[in-house]
Amino acid sequence: MQVSEAEWTDTEKIIARTAFDQAYAREIEALLKQVRDEASTIVELSDLWRLHDFLSAKRYQVEGKYDYQYSGLLFVFAGLVKEGWLHPTDLEGLSTDKLAKINSLASM
Repeated sequence: MQVSEAEWTDTEKIIARTAFDQAYAREIEALLKQVRDEASTIVELSDLWRLHDFLSAKRYQVEGKYDYQYSGLLFVFAGLVKEGWLHPTDLEGLSTDKLAKINSLASM
């Protein structure tokens, strides 16, 4: 099975969407905590601009990472597993081929 040619059953689509949303929520929750912590240390204008630059870069990174298109979803999941935002148990119910591809890509 080519990664970009993976077929998704209706059940797998539900599992995938749920896992995707869980990973996004985890990362956003961690980001919000980090921003609150950083914001509480702002003393000078340079601290504010540093936070602004961090947020701009993070927004670009997050928006690029969370792309829900089935043709690239196995790559997205592999990256999220590798980064720790998605747990393999979140993907239970996907075909063994998809899980094997995700695990293989995540280990690279």
